[in-house]
Amino acid sequence: AGTWLLYLPCSWSIALAAAPGCLPDGRMLALFGVGAVLMRGAGCTINDMWDRDYDRKVARTASRPLAAGDISTFQSFVFLGGQLSLALCVLLCLNYYSILLGAASLSLVITYPLMKRITYWPQLFLGLTFNWGALLGWSAIRGSCEWAVCLPLYVAGVMWTLVYDTIYAHQDKRDDAVVGVRSTALHFQEDTKRWLSGFSLAMLLSLCLAGLNCSQTFPYYSAVAAAGLHLAHQIYTLDTERPEDCWKKFASNRTVGILLFTGILLGNL
Repeated sequence: AGTWLLYLPCSWSIALAAAPGCLPDGRMLALFGVGAVLMRGAGCTINDMWDRDYDRKVARTASRPLAAGDISTFQSFVFLGGQLSLALCVLLCLNYYSILLGAASLSLVITYPLMKRITYWPQLFLGLTFNWGALLGWSAIRGSCEWAVCLPLYVAGVMWTLVYDTIYAHQDKRDDAVVGVRSTALHFQEDTKRWLSGFSLAMLLSLCLAGLNCSQTFPYYSAVAAAGLHLAHQIYTLDTERPEDCWKKFASNRTVGILLFTGILLGNL
């Protein structure tokens, strides 16, 4: 699920950057797919390295390799080096602008796991990190970012991450409160659904703005509406006290991303 959620904003951006009447660049979609697998993996490795002491105290994460002592910190560094080296090979297949833009995201990847120690908004920093592909996909096709399109698309992705990762965080809120880890789930508490509704509205408005700025057509806005209905159903039926329901709702966001990609594709054609 995490790999899909990292990849889908890249796919939106690549599809929006395609010439009117044309399919998105298949090579770029594949390249970014490989990059998403590698960078999501690298992010997980970094997260587990920073959080190994916390993970031992949380039931859902206690069996992770570093937390359980199955591998050493040195081994995890070697593994991380392999992941980042392969990701660099993918990045070097892009134009110079995109190489610099992609490299700029590394600071976010490294520092995001620390945010849960210092702020109740680590989900915001995850959003800034996870949706970098909304900028990178466009620049990989066009050679630079068209900010009137890329920035609203990026903001939409960040708002989307605040929705799905707040839902995800409700799985661990009891353990998090005990060990001292912060999250939007703990911050919003009973007001969670109200906040999620606001983030969803901001996401949909940002998607509409991105569509207007690149002359998207009816299928695109139909997909935005369908994504909005999906999010409304998620929020309305969400039971934040049941971890299994939180996981189900979190994972269903892949459908939201695929709906939007399909809408962009058809709107462009």
